[in-house]
Amino acid sequence: MVHHPVRTAEDVRALRTDRADDLAYVARAIQKVAAHFRDRLGIIGFCGAPFTLASYMIEGGSSRNYIETKKLMYSDSVAWGMLMEKLLTVLVAYAAQQVEAGADVIQVFDSWAGALSVTDYRQYCLAPTTELVKRIQALGVPVIYFGVDTASLLTTMRETGADVLGLDWRVPLDEGWRLAGLGSKGGGCAVQGNLDPITLFAPQDVLKTRVEEVLKLAGGKPGHIFNLGHGIVPGTPVDNVIQVVKWVKEMGAR
Repeated sequence: MVHHPVRTAEDVRALRTDRADDLAYVARAIQKVAAHFRDRLGIIGFCGAPFTLASYMIEGGSSRNYIETKKLMYSDSVAWGMLMEKLLTVLVAYAAQQVEAGADVIQVFDSWAGALSVTDYRQYCLAPTTELVKRIQALGVPVIYFGVDTASLLTTMRETGADVLGLDWRVPLDEGWRLAGLGSKGGGCAVQGNLDPITLFAPQDVLKTRVEEVLKLAGGKPGHIFNLGHGIVPGTPVDNVIQVVKWVKEMGAR
């Protein structure tokens, strides 16, 4: 919750960008995890994307229609541009802390980009997101870029230059990969996904079938990271999570 939402150019001007060090507790956590696993596991850091963070700041929380966000976006290009630039400044500093602490890759979450049409994404979101991707890559790590309900945007999201596009569960993995720029022999953009998180509540026979489906659609091509199609939810049976990992390893080996 943002108790005093950012709704005007004056609100945007008042935002500070010099307090990234207040987020250093995340880097300290990454440092401990990286030290524990050393080179045995890759460590994924993360940050929000400019549009999604802006929507929380402007709406004051989550939203169904993003009315206030789009009102500012459409009506005040100067304020919107200033907000995007300020978010970029803080996000790059935040990502740099994580990389320095041991993160091997940064995942950028654009959870609410699916609220945009292709035209609006191109006009108001693509440039700042592309700049964020480039600046994080300049830190020496690859970038995973993920959005929810973004099947219509995947081809455009590919233009950000992200190394991997995360796919939600609403689009079949092979179709999402094609939209993300899959080459005929598996080249092009890598993808991450895309098991429906709620499938983890299903009986194991159903769950196994869904895992097999995702892997079958990946077709054994290089460049697929198996994952959920969004975040894991509270109450998820841990045994099912463990079993999915085992199945993926077994099926992947085959």
